[in-house]
Amino acid sequence: MDMLWSGWGDPAAATALPDTVAGLLHDLLGVQPCTAAPVTLDRIAVPAAPLDAGTRAALLAAVGGSAEHVRTDAEARIRHTRGKSTPDLLRIRDGEVDDLPAAVVLPAGHDEVLAVLRTCAAHGLAAVPFGGGTSVVGGLAPARRGAFVALDLRRMDGLSAVDPVSRTATLQAGLRAPRAEALLAEHGFTLGHFPQSYEWATIGGFAATRSSGQASAGYGRFDDMVLGLTLATPEGTVETGRAPRSAAGPDLRQLLLGSEGAFGVITSVTVRVRPVPRTRVHDGWRFPTFRQGTDALRRLAQDGPRPTVLRLSDETETLVGLAQPDAIGSGLARQNAGCLAVVGFEGTEEDTAHRRAAATAVLREAGGEPLGEEPGRRWARGRYSAPYLRDALLDAGAFVETLETAAFWSRLPELYAAVGTALTTTLTDAGTPPLVMCHVSHVYENGASLYFTVVSAQGDDPLASWTRAKHAANDAILAAGGTITHHHGVGTDHRDWYVREVGDLAVDALRAVKRRLDPAGVLNPGVLLPAD
Repeated sequence: MDMLWSGWGDPAAATALPDTVAGLLHDLLGVQPCTAAPVTLDRIAVPAAPLDAGTRAALLAAVGGSAEHVRTDAEARIRHTRGKSTPDLLRIRDGEVDDLPAAVVLPAGHDEVLAVLRTCAAHGLAAVPFGGGTSVVGGLAPARRGAFVALDLRRMDGLSAVDPVSRTATLQAGLRAPRAEALLAEHGFTLGHFPQSYEWATIGGFAATRSSGQASAGYGRFDDMVLGLTLATPEGTVETGRAPRSAAGPDLRQLLLGSEGAFGVITSVTVRVRPVPRTRVHDGWRFPTFRQGTDALRRLAQDGPRPTVLRLSDETETLVGLAQPDAIGSGLARQNAGCLAVVGFEGTEEDTAHRRAAATAVLREAGGEPLGEEPGRRWARGRYSAPYLRDALLDAGAFVETLETAAFWSRLPELYAAVGTALTTTLTDAGTPPLVMCHVSHVYENGASLYFTVVSAQGDDPLASWTRAKHAANDAILAAGGTITHHHGVGTDHRDWYVREVGDLAVDALRAVKRRLDPAGVLNPGVLLPAD
């Protein structure tokens, strides 16, 4: 099944906006209903594919000669245009397709990816790896001077190997997360990686963007899970990972993880897996303030016991109900004012019970009030529904977008305040005062992430207003000592701030790597690194 071309996910799973929420948006933020419906797929004007006969023939040869694996029809190209950020959706709903790929190429394995990349280099075509299409930072819209192809990896969707003794598995890059979990479960294992994009994102995308899942407190980030990977480049193959750890020079896995298609196309990943948990439980906790709740999370992250899921919504997110998406508009959120924390445990019954009891003592001592399992159950039921809710908000005339960052614990309060102020001030000056919400969803011994959600009226020019607000927030993140992205990736949206974060010398070193692996500059140009 393909994702909705003009929104998120499965059209059958679309979420209706409660009337109470529509009224709240109008009363608090001045949101006005949209006056025009989004353009339909058949009304988008699509230019002919800019491929000459020789280039098309070479691409066909690279993927075995079947025309269905080099698609140039309008629908396929539209479905592979950009990603799923709110600006992406607003532009595609208006019929804007200036980032349209020339073709969608579907290789069946590593060797075919190599052949496609060599063809692209020979014919001056850029190549953009495409997994689930869930990028929200411009990772699928290259800065290019000519045509590009979307390299869709969906045919590379197998579980290649399982080593139950070492507890490792090798997965092809185009494998979507739910299918990966199903295949691993047949062997009694789980990856434990459940980001909000879980239903659609792919294994290769997780690796290419250093994804972080909602159970990261227990399972770690995706880059923690990767033991080895295979990379296809126009110059050949790079393989890493002969052992779980090595002192044989710098860790090339870490160079390739997060490279976002700029150095090559990840075609397979070897990951560590864990036994499917016998039990799962999610508890709700209330804290009077975000600061108190953050201090409680820090205690668990630093001194234990470490839960599997650990997240905390600030006062605004809790009050609105976004902490439990299926509770929005129901009044349940207002009954549990303060700051809602969700604390989850997975594993054997004995281990889960032990960690849960020990964490309960810590959270009580830190000022938490137990709310029982129902808030946790509601969060677990609705944890993939927020992107669907965004579509409904856009339909109602609201603008809603997210951004995220991370910092050391000591800098987190300043970072939280600085980003909130930047977003509120910039959007208010644009005439669309926002509601800014935040939660902590990934914790470490030394720091944590902050994930902001912004809702406002769309106004006369929502793209221009959001661009100014996002740039102000990016500046505030760097000034407050945060990283420009924790798990969404760099793409094109964060690229210039990434350069400021790491410095010119580091960027030059990465460019040297790219020149060796991609001398023709065809791999996702302008993503991650500025185009030469």
